[in-house]
Amino acid sequence: MKKNLVLIGMMGVGKSTLGKKVAERLGLRFLDTDKLIENKHLTKIREIFEKKGEKFFRLEEEKEVLESLNKNECVIALGGGAFMKKTVRDRILKDTISIWLDINLNTLTKRIESNKKRPLLHGKNIHIKINKLYEERRNIYKLAKYKINCDNMSKENIVKKILILYEKQ
Repeated sequence: MKKNLVLIGMMGVGKSTLGKKVAERLGLRFLDTDKLIENKHLTKIREIFEKKGEKFFRLEEEKEVLESLNKNECVIALGGGAFMKKTVRDRILKDTISIWLDINLNTLTKRIESNKKRPLLHGKNIHIKINKLYEERRNIYKLAKYKINCDNMSKENIVKKILILYEKQ
């Protein structure tokens, strides 16, 4: 049985887009934990944050990720903050192949500036907020088994690199 592959990194880096392609190539199931939470609550994550708060969301996220990790032979795209939770991180590091998808913050800012779906990055000074979030998260993201610097790489080349790392196992 193949281990689950978990993609981690900042929002907007491409975990879901790339994860779908990788899962298809490997013949594995694709799970996007943010989408699973939205489907469970029949609402968008932004609305969950607005109505019930970040603390509620993080508890739901932890449950959903741990449940996803119980499934077999999956490619799992985590929300940007999920890996920050110790219970989630410990389980991922113990039982899966984890890959941190990293990208230049200027590129990331351009990708998510106009996206209203990002509950932690609404309002002004988005670049400053992204930098702050990245600084908070990068030392935890570094714990992933592998890191791919996605700067100046096509989606296809990133997918190939993920496949190579995964199939090493």
